[in-house]
Amino acid sequence: MLIIGSHVSYKNDTQLLGSVKEALSYGSNAFMFYTGAPQNTKRGEINDLITVDALSLMKDNNMDLLHVICHAPYIVNLANNLDLEKYQFAMNFLRQEIERCITLGVRYMVLHPGSATSINRDEAIDNIVYALNKILMPDDDIVILLETMAGKGTELGINIGEIKYIIDHIELKDKVGVCLDTCHLNDSGVDISKFNEYLDEFDREIGINKIGCVHVNDSKNPLGSKKDRHENIGFGTIGFDNLINVIYNERLASVPKILETPYIDKELPPYKHEIAMIRERKFNENLINDIIENK
Repeated sequence: MLIIGSHVSYKNDTQLLGSVKEALSYGSNAFMFYTGAPQNTKRGEINDLITVDALSLMKDNNMDLLHVICHAPYIVNLANNLDLEKYQFAMNFLRQEIERCITLGVRYMVLHPGSATSINRDEAIDNIVYALNKILMPDDDIVILLETMAGKGTELGINIGEIKYIIDHIELKDKVGVCLDTCHLNDSGVDISKFNEYLDEFDREIGINKIGCVHVNDSKNPLGSKKDRHENIGFGTIGFDNLINVIYNERLASVPKILETPYIDKELPPYKHEIAMIRERKFNENLINDIIENK
């Protein structure tokens, strides 16, 4: 069974129930959300009654809670500790997000490893390790999925070696995994047309069982550009066929595939149309026009 969905909204009034309804409207059986705006720390209190209704709706539609992914806020940077107060705040805020996931019953959280900014990359990676070892608790029913990054600026986690180093030095190894992002892989220098070769290396170094999510995005950029600009499925430099090969790769059959492609005209979500296209395995070159005409 194809496990596929997209990023959806999470609003304080409808919370997880609104997220589930939006995902179902796209023909999804998986989805990803933030528990609040990714650019700030404002968070509303979780309403357990709404959560119960959300879980009931998921059950009615055969949507598995294990296929629901939370994304940690962008503002969390565990890599730089020059300002100890900000570093501690980042750790505290991520811990708060973990607690919110546990309350919702969501097991997987995607995390951007962080950016070194003004310090040495090796020190920055050790800071990530230190922070995660402080944050994660033995009783947590959570898995932090380190996202593969494009290499923009001083981003960390831009290759298998850096991801492996972090995982190897985490004490509670059952609580860390990896989220692959096809746009980020392309922009970091991984040729998606040779995706099986990449998986072979990943399996040797880390283990495919550590992959808990795949962000499926085309890229506006050429291979190795280190820019990180997502494009709609089939309209970028990776191409439809290469993305289909990732989505339907047998070794990742049990892993949720999540679309983070851009809205059309900045206001029209493409996910219902892209998911339908992916299920049919046939590229629609008129996809964008079709979305505009059917708005």
